[in-house]
Amino acid sequence: MSGKAGQGRKFNIDDALEAATLVFWDSGYEGTSLAELTKAMGINPPSLYKAFGSKEDLFFSVVDHYNATHGSFMSVAFAEEESGLKLMRRLLIEAADHYPSKTFPGGCLVISSAVAVTSANRHVAERLSKMRNDNILAMAEALTRDREAGRISKSTDTHAMAAFVGATLQGMSQQARDGASNEDLLRIAHYAITAIGA
Repeated sequence: MSGKAGQGRKFNIDDALEAATLVFWDSGYEGTSLAELTKAMGINPPSLYKAFGSKEDLFFSVVDHYNATHGSFMSVAFAEEESGLKLMRRLLIEAADHYPSKTFPGGCLVISSAVAVTSANRHVAERLSKMRNDNILAMAEALTRDREAGRISKSTDTHAMAAFVGATLQGMSQQARDGASNEDLLRIAHYAITAIGA
């Protein structure tokens, strides 16, 4: 058990975040109710608010938890791969492995959890959009380093290539949620890899 002094917390914070992650991942930000969250987390509403703040605060704690656990393959690939082309290939192949799951909700939480929101929650969708766009910019920077090192053609539009890979990853996430298997997604990944010459 864990808790902060004076709060009297009687639950494990990591277990609670994992439970909330699975609910948000499955139902999306607006499709998830506080009742569903508290039931899954095994806590009451006052405990949720005391530990995490608002539903929105909890959601972005969940996003951080997801990125550090289920979705960590992306940050690990960014950290380990110096070559942009190798990074693109690795992201596509590993997404094909991670996105389809019989144990967890399919696809990527950061991609799917706030696709359509009401105007009141537009800022939530925009924060996730920025995360996705920042990943594309980081991919473009890695590809630009390849171009400057002569590993790819000097005429390569590295931002367009990165955006293409980003669009492919987002499409793979949705196809996984629609039931695509690892083999299905690997075929898509290999077409993309061939297209960019990785």
